[in-house]
Amino acid sequence: MSAIPADVDTDAQPPMTVPLRHFVVALGFLLAGALVGALDAVGVVPGRSTLVHVHLLLAGWVCVTILGAMTQFVPVWSGTTLHSQRLAELQLWGVTVGLSGFVVCLLTGAYAWLPGFGFVLLAGFWLFVYNVGRTLLGVRPWDVTERHFALALGFLLLVTLLGLALAVSYVRPVFADWPVTRGTVRSAHATLAVFGVVLTTIFGALYQLATMFTQSDLRGIDSPLRTVESVGFPLGVVSLAAGRLAGNPLVGRIGALLLTAGTVAMAVVLARRLATRTVEWTPMLRRYAVAAAAMLLWAALATPAWIAAPLDPARLFGPPTAAHLLRFGAVGFVVLGTLYHVVPFIIWVHRYSDRLGFESVPMIDDLYDDRLARADLVALSVGMGLLVLAETGVLSSIGPQAAPSATLVGGAVSLLGFALFAANLIGVIQRHGSTSVATLLCPPLGRLGPSADDDVPDDTERARS
Repeated sequence: MSAIPADVDTDAQPPMTVPLRHFVVALGFLLAGALVGALDAVGVVPGRSTLVHVHLLLAGWVCVTILGAMTQFVPVWSGTTLHSQRLAELQLWGVTVGLSGFVVCLLTGAYAWLPGFGFVLLAGFWLFVYNVGRTLLGVRPWDVTERHFALALGFLLLVTLLGLALAVSYVRPVFADWPVTRGTVRSAHATLAVFGVVLTTIFGALYQLATMFTQSDLRGIDSPLRTVESVGFPLGVVSLAAGRLAGNPLVGRIGALLLTAGTVAMAVVLARRLATRTVEWTPMLRRYAVAAAAMLLWAALATPAWIAAPLDPARLFGPPTAAHLLRFGAVGFVVLGTLYHVVPFIIWVHRYSDRLGFESVPMIDDLYDDRLARADLVALSVGMGLLVLAETGVLSSIGPQAAPSATLVGGAVSLLGFALFAANLIGVIQRHGSTSVATLLCPPLGRLGPSADDDVPDDTERARS
């Protein structure tokens, strides 16, 4: 794979407001999730606080970011046109309203409303699946990134169906006549969501992003490692989820081994790309380095735990001591790093690319504040480290309050890091974008669709290359 694919066509991208609106809403979910996590450490969050925390971060921040990123880059990678810009707008409304209502119900105990908001959330995600799926159907043959994206769309359909069933189960005994229990459905739902939707999308994107932005090629052992991940990881996701749904430990154990092997393969490919980079370190690449290390460490901890008990609800994402390594380290830092390039890139293409060669213009990496980027990296690394240490139990030897204190401080420092990160990207949009954040979120009546400012310059292909 070339460092920058020759067929990347930025003229195929949707209007600027479509992905940016997704990213800004996702940042809101990120800050809300981080706040809930920090407050939950002192026990002041009512209702189902853990479910709220996880859904705000994974379904809110990560998945809404994925919706915006795939809507933006599937047409770019594949050299085609997005099936429908209108559906891309509607999908965000559906997911935002559905998830917000879902979270409020979990916090207040208004469970009777959960199925309704769950259905709205499902509708939003299904609009996305249909829109991007129709876009991909017109592309042949699929490369490794497109295959991962297609698999992730399939996993998302299953996740939302199981999620809606779980929401209905709060008010009706829907599993009474099924050959499964609420617990096994919950385990399968979580497995397909984190590993099937989120990590499959991330791994597919990294094959493009890690080569493009390190200016290096896959070579040597990278090709067989890619095969291990591309084949083994999705099979592992299906097998682990099926084993947990059916209560079959052998099927689950096989899936766990395939899944962790695929994760290790992806981590090694990413680390090799970073080690052979031909460019300077950027905020994107530094966060990818943290993610690669977190993937390897998580796999080392998860493999023996899952071999011993792949169906244990306490080991849903590996051992309890590795939960933050997976969600915060392996997933979070990839999303953080990617957004540090994607948001400035979208702004730069629409605002400055047509001026290149005619006047002095800033480069993409000049749009954000380097000092804020360094500060949020330090804060988030320290915060994650404290949260991981608190989970491992190694602090118990210091005293009974050491682990809870580390969790509280780690959550607060992480919240600070996320706030700095959000402020940096919001600043990029405010200073350099053609649309303010307020207008982006609440467009005036009559301008609910793309604006004229969203037109992509004719020479963006030259600027991109």
